[in-house]
Amino acid sequence: MENNTDDACEGAERGGCAPDPAVMNEFRRTIHALSGKWKLEILGMLAESSVRFGVLRRALAPITQHMLTARLRELERDGLVLRRVLAEKPLQVEYQLTDSAWGLLPAFRELLTWSKTCGIRRSAAASERRLWLESAE
Repeated sequence: MENNTDDACEGAERGGCAPDPAVMNEFRRTIHALSGKWKLEILGMLAESSVRFGVLRRALAPITQHMLTARLRELERDGLVLRRVLAEKPLQVEYQLTDSAWGLLPAFRELLTWSKTCGIRRSAAASERRLWLESAE
Protein backbone atom coordinates (compact mmCIF):
# COMPACT_ATOMS: atom_id res chain seq x y z
CA MET A 1 0.00 0.00 0.00
CA GLU A 2 1.41 3.36 -1.03
CA ASN A 3 1.35 6.38 1.30
CA ASN A 4 0.17 9.46 -0.64
CA THR A 5 -0.55 11.76 2.31
CA ASP A 6 2.09 14.29 1.22
CA ASP A 7 0.52 14.60 -2.24
CA ALA A 8 -2.75 15.86 -0.76
CA CYS A 9 -0.96 18.90 0.68
CA GLU A 10 0.97 19.86 -2.46
CA GLY A 11 0.14 23.12 -4.20
CA ALA A 12 -1.01 26.56 -3.12
CA GLU A 13 -4.57 25.64 -2.12
CA ARG A 14 -4.08 23.19 0.72
CA GLY A 15 -7.47 22.72 2.28
CA GLY A 16 -6.82 21.38 5.78
CA CYS A 17 -3.03 21.00 5.63
CA ALA A 18 -0.69 22.94 7.92
CA PRO A 19 1.00 25.91 6.20
CA ASP A 20 4.67 25.82 5.39
CA PRO A 21 6.54 27.52 8.30
CA ALA A 22 8.85 29.39 5.91
CA VAL A 23 5.84 30.79 4.02
CA MET A 24 4.16 31.79 7.29
CA ASN A 25 7.34 33.55 8.50
CA GLU A 26 7.55 35.52 5.25
CA PHE A 27 3.85 36.41 5.57
CA ARG A 28 4.40 37.62 9.15
CA ARG A 29 7.37 39.78 8.11
CA THR A 30 5.33 41.29 5.29
CA ILE A 31 2.33 42.07 7.49
CA HIS A 32 4.63 43.51 10.18
CA ALA A 33 6.23 45.84 7.62
CA LEU A 34 2.79 47.19 6.67
CA SER A 35 1.14 47.23 10.07
CA GLY A 36 1.41 50.01 12.55
CA LYS A 37 -0.30 53.30 13.04
CA TRP A 38 0.10 55.68 10.07
CA LYS A 39 2.07 53.34 7.77
CA LEU A 40 -0.71 52.78 5.26
CA GLU A 41 -1.59 56.47 5.27
CA ILE A 42 2.05 57.35 4.58
CA LEU A 43 2.26 54.83 1.73
CA GLY A 44 -1.00 56.18 0.33
CA MET A 45 0.34 59.74 0.33
CA LEU A 46 3.56 58.65 -1.36
CA ALA A 47 1.61 56.73 -4.02
CA GLU A 48 0.47 60.14 -5.31
CA SER A 49 4.02 61.55 -5.68
CA SER A 50 7.28 62.20 -3.88
CA VAL A 51 6.57 64.28 -0.79
CA ARG A 52 8.68 66.40 1.53
CA PHE A 53 8.62 65.71 5.24
CA GLY A 54 6.77 68.92 6.15
CA VAL A 55 4.06 68.29 3.57
CA LEU A 56 3.60 64.76 4.89
CA ARG A 57 3.32 66.01 8.44
CA ARG A 58 0.71 68.64 7.58
CA ALA A 59 -1.30 66.23 5.42
CA LEU A 60 -1.34 63.55 8.11
CA ALA A 61 -2.26 65.84 11.02
CA PRO A 62 -2.57 65.06 13.93
CA ILE A 63 0.56 62.87 13.53
CA THR A 64 3.48 64.07 15.63
CA GLN A 65 6.92 64.73 14.18
CA HIS A 66 8.34 61.93 16.34
CA MET A 67 5.73 59.40 15.13
CA LEU A 68 6.15 60.36 11.48
CA THR A 69 9.94 60.10 11.74
CA ALA A 70 9.70 56.70 13.42
CA ARG A 71 7.27 55.29 10.83
CA LEU A 72 9.29 56.65 7.91
CA ARG A 73 12.44 55.06 9.32
CA GLU A 74 10.63 51.71 9.68
CA LEU A 75 9.30 51.91 6.12
CA GLU A 76 12.78 52.85 4.87
CA ARG A 77 14.37 49.97 6.82
CA ASP A 78 11.83 47.55 5.31
CA GLY A 79 12.64 48.75 1.80
CA LEU A 80 9.30 50.43 1.10
CA VAL A 81 10.30 54.10 1.25
CA LEU A 82 13.31 55.92 -0.15
CA ARG A 83 14.63 58.98 1.70
CA ARG A 84 16.34 61.63 -0.40
CA VAL A 85 18.16 64.65 1.03
CA LEU A 86 17.88 67.63 -1.29
CA ALA A 87 20.84 69.98 -1.61
CA GLU A 88 18.95 73.07 -0.55
CA LYS A 89 19.16 75.56 2.27
CA PRO A 90 17.48 74.95 4.60
CA LEU A 91 17.97 71.22 4.36
CA GLN A 92 14.99 69.48 2.73
CA VAL A 93 14.15 65.78 2.85
CA GLU A 94 11.86 64.11 0.36
CA TYR A 95 10.33 60.64 0.52
CA GLN A 96 9.14 58.37 -2.27
CA LEU A 97 8.02 54.80 -2.74
CA THR A 98 10.58 52.19 -3.74
CA ASP A 99 9.95 49.75 -6.58
CA SER A 100 9.01 47.17 -3.93
CA ALA A 101 6.31 49.45 -2.54
CA TRP A 102 4.96 50.18 -6.02
CA GLY A 103 4.52 46.42 -6.34
CA LEU A 104 2.04 46.56 -3.44
CA LEU A 105 -0.42 48.84 -5.23
CA PRO A 106 -2.31 46.01 -6.99
CA ALA A 107 -2.74 44.31 -3.60
CA PHE A 108 -4.03 47.57 -2.10
CA ARG A 109 -6.50 47.90 -4.98
CA GLU A 110 -7.72 44.35 -4.34
CA LEU A 111 -8.20 45.15 -0.64
CA LEU A 112 -10.26 48.20 -1.58
CA THR A 113 -12.36 46.08 -3.91
CA TRP A 114 -12.86 43.53 -1.16
CA SER A 115 -13.79 46.29 1.28
CA LYS A 116 -16.40 47.67 -1.08
CA THR A 117 -18.04 44.29 -1.52
CA CYS A 118 -17.59 42.64 1.86
CA GLY A 119 -16.85 45.51 4.23
CA ILE A 120 -20.02 47.41 3.39
CA ARG A 121 -22.18 44.35 4.00
CA ARG A 122 -20.56 43.91 7.39
CA SER A 123 -21.21 47.55 8.26
CA ALA A 124 -24.80 47.36 7.05
CA ALA A 125 -25.40 44.15 9.00
CA ALA A 126 -23.95 45.71 12.16
CA SER A 127 -26.20 48.77 11.72
CA GLU A 128 -29.25 46.58 11.23
CA ARG A 129 -28.41 44.57 14.38
CA ARG A 130 -27.93 47.77 16.38
CA LEU A 131 -31.27 49.16 15.15
CA TRP A 132 -32.99 45.88 15.94
CA LEU A 133 -31.52 45.83 19.46
CA GLU A 134 -32.52 49.45 20.07
CA SER A 135 -36.11 48.80 18.94
CA ALA A 136 -36.33 45.68 21.11
CA GLU A 137 -35.58 47.69 24.28
